[in-house]
Amino acid sequence: MSQNNHPTTPRKSATFDDYTMSEIRRAAATGIYDIRGGGTKRKVPHFDDLLFLGASMSRYPLEGYREKCSTEVVLGTRFAKKPITLKIPITIAGMSFGSLSGPAKEALGRGATLAGTSTTTGDGGMTEEERGHSETLVYQYLPSRYGMNPRDLRRADAIEIVIGQGAKPGGGGMLLGQKISDRVAEMRTLPKGIDQRSACRHPDWTGPDDLEIKILELREITGWEKPIYIKVGGARPYYDTALAVKAGADVVVLDGMQGGTAATQEVFIEHVGMPTLACIRPAVQALQDLGMHRKVQLVVSGGIRNGADVAKALALGADAVSIGTAALVALGDNDPKWEAEYQALGTTAGSYDDWHEGRDPAGITTQDPELASRLDPVLAGRRLANYLKVMTLEAQTIARACGKSHVHNLEPEDLVALTIEASAMAGVPLAGTSWIPGKTGF
Repeated sequence: MSQNNHPTTPRKSATFDDYTMSEIRRAAATGIYDIRGGGTKRKVPHFDDLLFLGASMSRYPLEGYREKCSTEVVLGTRFAKKPITLKIPITIAGMSFGSLSGPAKEALGRGATLAGTSTTTGDGGMTEEERGHSETLVYQYLPSRYGMNPRDLRRADAIEIVIGQGAKPGGGGMLLGQKISDRVAEMRTLPKGIDQRSACRHPDWTGPDDLEIKILELREITGWEKPIYIKVGGARPYYDTALAVKAGADVVVLDGMQGGTAATQEVFIEHVGMPTLACIRPAVQALQDLGMHRKVQLVVSGGIRNGADVAKALALGADAVSIGTAALVALGDNDPKWEAEYQALGTTAGSYDDWHEGRDPAGITTQDPELASRLDPVLAGRRLANYLKVMTLEAQTIARACGKSHVHNLEPEDLVALTIEASAMAGVPLAGTSWIPGKTGF
C-alpha cells in the first residue's frame, strides 16, 4: 500500500524551531546582530526547582500572629564607618537615567523609601529626583565614568563598583542615540542623539591589586564612611568573590544570567554567564573559606520575582537580594493596558524588550517627554512599595514555617531540589533522597 495512504503530522525541528528560523532570516536580511533588553528567555534551572521543608514533627514552626520573624539587614559592616541598615533584605538594582525616564527613577526612589530599602543609580550619574526621593541611595561606579564626580560620591550612601552584569558578563553598556536627550547628554558629557557604548572594563586597573588601590581612593574621597560594593556577573563566582574580598569589598553583589539589561546583543543574554541558582553556593563557599561569610555581605540578583525566591536565596547563604526587571513590572512596565500600542510596535505586553528604542508605551524605558509623562511617580512608587511588602511577607511566612525567627536563619538544610541539575547547582539533596550530585553517595 502506498505510504501516501498513511499521512503523518508534520514535525518541526527542536534545533531549528520557529524562533531560530526567524533569527536566521532576520540576520540574512539585515547583516546585523539582534539587540534587545531584558534577561535571558531560555529556561534554565531556577528557584522554582527548589522546595522548602516546612516544620512538622521534627521541627517547630513559629506562630505568625504572636512570634516575630525579623527581616532587617545591615550592609557594609567590614570597613565602612556608616554601614547601611535596611528594613527588608530586598534592594533595587542599578538602572540608569537614560535607560529609564526621570519619572521612573523618581518612582523607584519613592517605592524603595516607603519600603525601607535602597535603590541604585545605574550608569549615567545621579539625578536630583533620585537623590531627593531615595532615603538610601547606592551610587554605581562603572567603566564609563558617566556622571561620576566626587560631590555625588559623597552624597551617596554606598558606592557600587560594577565589574560585570549578569546579562552580559564581559560586555559593556549600550545606549542608542534616540535616548540621549539634552539632559542625558549633559550628564554624560556626550553629544546629543549619538549612540553611546560603554567600555567593558575599567580604565584604572587590570586586576584585584590595582582595584584595591582604587577602593582606597574611593574610601579617602568619602571619609571611609560609605560601604563599597563590588558587583560581578555570574561567570566564575568562587574566584570573583574571593578576589573582591581580597580587594577590600564590604559587599559583593552577584548577578546571574537571568538579570536584565536595557540593551545588549541577544547572543550575550542567552549564551554568556551562568544561572543565578548556580552562582550562589560557590560564592558562599568562597566567603566561608576566607572566614568572611556574613562579615562581607552577599547580595544576589538575577530573576528574583517573589518572596519564595528571596527566601531561597537567603537559605543558600545570601544576605539580601536585588531586583530590577520585577521592579519595572511593579511600576507598570509591560502592562496589558497598553496592549494596542505594544501591538503597533510589533510585540505584545509581557514580551516587550526593545527598551533601547525609547518607545515604551508605559513611559518607563524612554526619554520621550510625552511617553514619560504617562507614569505617575507617586502612584508607581506606591505600587513598588506594595510589591516589596508582599515579597517580604511571603519570605517571612516561609521562614516562620521553617521555625526561623529571622530570615537569615534559613539554611540549605531547609531545602530540597526537584531536579538533579538544581540539586547539583544549589548543593541541596534531591527530594526524597539524601543525595547531592557530586558530593554525596546515594
